[in-house]
Amino acid sequence: MHQEMKYIYTVYQKGSFSKAAAALYLTQPALSIAVQKVEAEIGMPLFDRNRQPLKLTEAGEIYIRKVRQFQALEDEMKQQFHDLSGLNTGSICIGGSHYFNSYVLPPVLTAYAGRHPGIRLELVEAGSYELLGLLKDRVIDTTFSCNPLYEDDFDRHPVFQDIVLLAVPASYKVNIVLRDFALTGEDVLKKRHMELSCPSIRLEAFGDTPFILLTEGNNLHARSKHFFAAAGITPVVRLKVAQLVTAYHLARGGLGAAFISDILVTDPGPDTLYYKIDSCQAVRHFDLILPKGRYLSNALREFIQVFKEFYQRS
Repeated sequence: MHQEMKYIYTVYQKGSFSKAAAALYLTQPALSIAVQKVEAEIGMPLFDRNRQPLKLTEAGEIYIRKVRQFQALEDEMKQQFHDLSGLNTGSICIGGSHYFNSYVLPPVLTAYAGRHPGIRLELVEAGSYELLGLLKDRVIDTTFSCNPLYEDDFDRHPVFQDIVLLAVPASYKVNIVLRDFALTGEDVLKKRHMELSCPSIRLEAFGDTPFILLTEGNNLHARSKHFFAAAGITPVVRLKVAQLVTAYHLARGGLGAAFISDILVTDPGPDTLYYKIDSCQAVRHFDLILPKGRYLSNALREFIQVFKEFYQRS
């Protein structure tokens, strides 16, 4: 990327000249002069300097859009050069949530690194909406989504699915009423919940049960609303948290019931019982997503293949 483009793009990302100058290891006056020079050539300002954080003008939006296109071409050229060397060099920057990075990706990354030690792997952790922004800005190469609303904006490669279970502290009285439906941690580890013969529940019996829910904006928050609506109950919400893993550990600690992924169940501890939910929303299909039309490098293509191979065997 040309130096002036890098300067202007960094100002756009940071929202201020002072923060951008610090990130670029420049003095603020030097950065301002460089940006003003480009604005003079264009004949109009790129930033509305009366707004904090800085906002792009209409001309600025056009400029940033073209910078992204230039970045895409530059990245594609680099990837094609790496592809000429096979899978001996290159890099992949992967974005994921705490759940994905801690529970889903580790065995895939280990298998991939074993096959292709010359490919440098980078991992970024953030919330799902932030990750989509990072993907659009090409800060990361790929991330994951189980939200079909983004189909028009990205190319999608199905790689993984999990099943949403209801985790309930074993001490709760509701488990006595539903003892014929309850699954132990050992049952989940043996994948009994995936068998057609495994009985499932709706949530009518949990009208008085305190719940730990995920905050709005999380995919599982939207699915939980669907579960409650189907059962015709308004949940007793004890706490809302931002992370799926946090909700699970709080449920295991006895604080309330929580919707979790079956992937989180890694030991047969007796403190929690699990319930299969009678809803198509209980199965989450995750896609690896890329900006639409982006060149798919050999390194990334192989990563998708390793991902699919691992979870198809599991």
